[in-house]
Amino acid sequence: QVELVESGGDSVQPGGSLKLSCATSEITGAHMCMAWFRQAPGKEREGVASINTADHFPWYVESLVDRFDISLDNVNNTIYLQMNSLKPEDTAMYYCAAVPSSSVGPCAILPGRYLYWGHGTQVTVSS
Repeated sequence: QVELVESGGDSVQPGGSLKLSCATSEITGAHMCMAWFRQAPGKEREGVASINTADHFPWYVESLVDRFDISLDNVNNTIYLQMNSLKPEDTAMYYCAAVPSSSVGPCAILPGRYLYWGHGTQVTVSS
């Protein structure tokens, strides 16, 4: 069982930045795909970015690649999501997810492929 705990959500003004963290029970020595998803009220959960713990390969939803950055800290068993130039439409609950993997390279950012989920952290972008 992999435990995931998100933090860093906050209320910010448009144009601001936030860095979300996802602390996990294990990354070191484990080969996993880890990803960030988000869900706005009344909308389906959507992928944001993923990273492969084997080779740190990042992958992004195309519409977010210029503003968001996913990274991995093996020492602290934490993944991060740096979000810049935030817009009101980025308002959502952000979730961290993980699934064991046997491959390297990009990890698909599809909710149904992930086994382990955190409880989420709220991001609100409003003036």
